Amino acid sequence: MLRFFIIALGGAMGTVMRYLMGGLDYRFSSGVFPISTFVVNVTGSVLIGFLWGIFDRVAFSSNVKLFIFIGVLGGYTTFSTFSLETFNLMRAGEYRIAMMNVFFSVVASIGAVFIGYISASMLMHAYK
Repeated sequence: MLRFFIIALGGAMGTVMRYLMGGLDYRFSSGVFPISTFVVNVTGSVLIGFLWGIFDRVAFSSNVKLFIFIGVLGGYTTFSTFSLETFNLMRAGEYRIAMMNVFFSVVASIGAVFIGYISASMLMHAYK
């Protein structure tokens, strides 16, 4: 039962963080490009890569891992929202924007995981 509470608490925190990112779409692209989802996916990818790089080298309890990876980051990242927004762009005939969204989100997120992981590795190496 404790694990469910830990995941739920982390998920609530991640969801609030995601909510705070909302509104970027209209502030920066007049609602044409789903920038807030893009930013959440990329920053979530950097965070997951960075934290994985640390957790790969330092022992943490399974509850801490559940809290961060499933709870916080699971609540924060929005791949399902990304998929729906891309689908809706295609339904609206905005194929070019939809494909830009897919390409940039996927490439940037994979690159962000790499950057996060390398950053954590460098940090952990510096503190040996």
